[in-house]
Amino acid sequence: MKVSYLTMFIFVSLSLIYVPAQNPRTPENFMDRGIERQTKGDLDGAIDDFTKVISMKPQGLVLAAAYNNRANARISKNDVAGAIADYTSAIEVLPTDPENYYNRGVILLGKGDYDRAIADFSKAIEIAPQLSLAYNERGNARKAKNDIEGAISDYSKALEQNPKYFEAFYNRGVALQQKQEFDKAIKDYTSALEIAPKFTDAYVNRGQAKQSKQDFDGAIADYDAALELKPDEGTYFARASARESKKDLVGALADYSKVLELNPNSAQSYANRAAIEAAQGRIQEAERDFERAFDLDSGLRAQYREFIEKRHLKIRP
Repeated sequence: MKVSYLTMFIFVSLSLIYVPAQNPRTPENFMDRGIERQTKGDLDGAIDDFTKVISMKPQGLVLAAAYNNRANARISKNDVAGAIADYTSAIEVLPTDPENYYNRGVILLGKGDYDRAIADFSKAIEIAPQLSLAYNERGNARKAKNDIEGAISDYSKALEQNPKYFEAFYNRGVALQQKQEFDKAIKDYTSALEIAPKFTDAYVNRGQAKQSKQDFDGAIADYDAALELKPDEGTYFARASARESKKDLVGALADYSKVLELNPNSAQSYANRAAIEAAQGRIQEAERDFERAFDLDSGLRAQYREFIEKRHLKIRP
C-alpha cells in the first residue's frame, strides 16, 4: 500500500470592500460580484468579472487581488497554466504578499516542478516566517526529491509554528517510515490521531509501521479502525496480509474476498486467495483463482510457478 503525503491549499479569494451592486461600475464592485459568482460555482462569470477588474488597471492590492482571485477560479477549472500566469502577475504587482508564492508553489508541486516549488515556498517563508503551511509544502517538495532529511526538518518547523498541525505530524511520520524509523513514525501518526481521530490514512500508515515491526495485532487494530471510518480495498488488502502473517487464514481469505468485491481486477488478491485455498485443500477454488489472476496479470505466473508445481495444481497455459 502506498504511503502518501498531504498537500494543503489556501487559495483565498480576496474581497477588499463589499459593495452590493446589480450593475457594477468600479473595480471593487466587479471584484465582489466575481467572488459571489465564484462562490455559487459560476467560474466563467467570476473569471469575466476579475478580468474586468484587471482591465480597469486599479493600483496595488486591488489589482493583485484580482489576479489572485482569477487564478483561484482558473484552478477550479483545471487551467493550471492560466493560474500560474495569474499568480505570477499578482507577485509582480505585490511581491510582499506570501499567499501568491505559496499558491503558485502548490501548483508547481502538483506539476512535479519541485525546484521551482521549493523556491516559491522559501520565498513565502522569507516574507512570513510563521507560515506553517509553507514549511509543510516545502517538506512535501523536498520529500518528492528524496531529500528526506530536509523534508523532516521542514515538517518539524511547521510543527514549531503550529503544534496542532496534524497533517505535518502525518507527513513527518511518512518520511520517518520511509527511513524505516518505525517507532518515531508511529509516534507521529499517534500525535496526528490525537488531534484528528478520524484521520483514516494515519491509522493505515501506523498499521503499516506496526506490521513492519511484526506487531501484527497492533497493525490489525489500526486497519480495523481505518475500515470503520472508510471501507477501502487497500486497507482490506493490508489487513489480509497482517492476518496471513498471523496464520489467520480464514480472516485473510475473507479480506482478500472483500478486496475482490471492491475491485474485481485485483490480480494479486486472486493469487493470494488461491494460495490460501490451496493450503486449505480447496483445490478447485485455488485453480480457478490462479487462472483469474494470471488472466489479469500474466507476470504473476512465474512468481507462483514453484508453488503450483509442488501442489500439482492444474492451471491452463
